[in-house]
Amino acid sequence: MASDRSHDRFHGRVRGSRRPCNYPGCNETGEFRAPNPYGQAASPNGPGDYQYLCLDHVREFNAGYNWFDGMTMEEILEAQSPLNVWPSETRAFRATAGADSPPKWADFKDPLDAISARFRERMPKERADGQILSPQDRSALKTLGLGVDADRRALRSAYSEKVRAYHPDKNGGNRSYEKALQDVIAAYTHLKTSPAFI
Repeated sequence: MASDRSHDRFHGRVRGSRRPCNYPGCNETGEFRAPNPYGQAASPNGPGDYQYLCLDHVREFNAGYNWFDGMTMEEILEAQSPLNVWPSETRAFRATAGADSPPKWADFKDPLDAISARFRERMPKERADGQILSPQDRSALKTLGLGVDADRRALRSAYSEKVRAYHPDKNGGNRSYEKALQDVIAAYTHLKTSPAFI
């Protein structure tokens, strides 16, 4: 039995798109999705931002696109490794209490509760002030021994306390806490410029 579906010779075309081409001054329809160099890049937290281009401009974009642009030689070699299929860990296929593990991008907004209802008890909690914390924010808070609702005063207090505890001058010159001290400094430096704490 023959398929009724016609095959488009242009891979990736979004048929029926009413979006205009994102190329400045172009009046054609943007039927082809391409990475947006000015938007958020893809990460384990979700896909990056896209732009929609007409056929001529997506061809022009593809001809000049370099995925390795801005990478060091070590990063390029790692990306080309046959072991590096995608820069995130693979979720295990297992069931826990009737549901698999929450996705890594569980911090996303889900206004219709279409996905997060299955994972509500296990999803990261949002701050009481409504600010969203990134995975890096959560890791830094954990390093400082703080909860998700900590404010700037709590950050400074925890930072001061940890620095006093780990600094060699306070430990008779003992340098065994040097790594912990570096982690605390990095965590505080990250959090004091994080949007949730500005």
